Amino acid sequence: MAFDYDLFVIGAGSGGTRAARMSAALGARVAIAEELHLGGTCVNVGCIPKKLFVYGSHFAEDFEDGAAYGWTTSGETFDWPTLRDNKTREIERLNGVYEGLLEGPGAEIIRDHASLVDAHAVTVGNETVTAENILIATGSRAIVPPFPGDDLVITSDEAFYLDAFPERVVIIGGGYIAVEFAGIFRGLGADTTLAYRGPLFLRGFDGGVREFVAAELSEKNVTLRFDTTVESVTRAADGLIVRTHAGDVLEADVVLCATGRAPNTAGLNLSAAGVDLDSSGGVRVDDRYRTTAPHIRAIGDVIGGLQLTPVAIAEGMCIAYNLFGGEDREVDYEEIPTAVFCQPNIGTVGPTEEDARRRFPALTVFESTFRPLKHTLTGRAERTMMKLLVDGDTDRVVAAHMVGPDAGEIIQGLSVAIKAGATKADFDRTIGIHPTAAEEFVTMREARA
Repeated sequence: MAFDYDLFVIGAGSGGTRAARMSAALGARVAIAEELHLGGTCVNVGCIPKKLFVYGSHFAEDFEDGAAYGWTTSGETFDWPTLRDNKTREIERLNGVYEGLLEGPGAEIIRDHASLVDAHAVTVGNETVTAENILIATGSRAIVPPFPGDDLVITSDEAFYLDAFPERVVIIGGGYIAVEFAGIFRGLGADTTLAYRGPLFLRGFDGGVREFVAAELSEKNVTLRFDTTVESVTRAADGLIVRTHAGDVLEADVVLCATGRAPNTAGLNLSAAGVDLDSSGGVRVDDRYRTTAPHIRAIGDVIGGLQLTPVAIAEGMCIAYNLFGGEDREVDYEEIPTAVFCQPNIGTVGPTEEDARRRFPALTVFESTFRPLKHTLTGRAERTMMKLLVDGDTDRVVAAHMVGPDAGEIIQGLSVAIKAGATKADFDRTIGIHPTAAEEFVTMREARA
């Protein structure tokens, strides 16, 4: 049978775009369908605009700290439309970059909704096309659990485009998105409360890191309300009223719900092609991203794995080279580094201390907390935390965790060493760069009791 395309990709986010453009570069006839914006969540309502907002939200502290270094400023004001609209212009520029990345090697971009007909056919708009292989890369979406007044809250998607900057914000949730936006809103000047139903946020991260971040956010005047369930949101004359299970009343101009994301599978007509979902609602795949339907694959957030842009990109590379490069690649999901752009930042690679103790009976922990050199003059109470986890049986460094400025930048370098199997002795032999925070990772000598 002659097909219209060798590969048809549904979804032009990070993973889908990488698979499409690399497949086209390898000589395949490729089309990619996207009904919203090129670049997916990361570019449009995720990593990129979020980090731009983090940068913007830190200037208030920078202005204050400048006084200790002899800089005099006065009359600092924050103009929300300037930040919002400059961010939007950058996103539009990146949309164009993604378009060029796809069109350069010859991938066809179809700006319309796509759904499956069978294992080789896709309906796009009013047209049906065929492909030897189909890739589902539709990502995930922010979800709001049902409760009275859920129509009055926003998600992180809308937070990037608010008409006016709020004076009072309540954030519902305890994941990295909730924690990051707590820092953003507070840094930009909003009275910010984070309400989380559990005893401590950032579940899944290292316990010591979670406690340290909670203390740092409190120091920055983010109000943290743990073991708190929001029962309702109602409209009032001057904003919104948030009521909790304990009967507390919180006033807000904006309520941001950051309680999780779900795979984007609605409207794809998956059952028609025999594509099954797993128990979490993601597309079920094997270790080569093959779904339960022949010739249909899926990658990225839609398969319910690690919701990280570089992971989706790596999976997209596997698709391209395995289908059209004659290879048999697979993604190594061990020691994947990640960062949370709360304030201060989190950087982490390898297991948490809790997990590591189960995996490595002779685990040794090296840990350090200190005031960054910058704040010895400013007097700011912000502190940095660093932790190395070492397998005592082999001396191999199995994890590194950090909370502090530029943690993601520092951990990225350490992740190479950890991936390569570096030992604590290798770290100890490495000469530090002085004076930096990062040198602490090669000067920690005493194990924590």
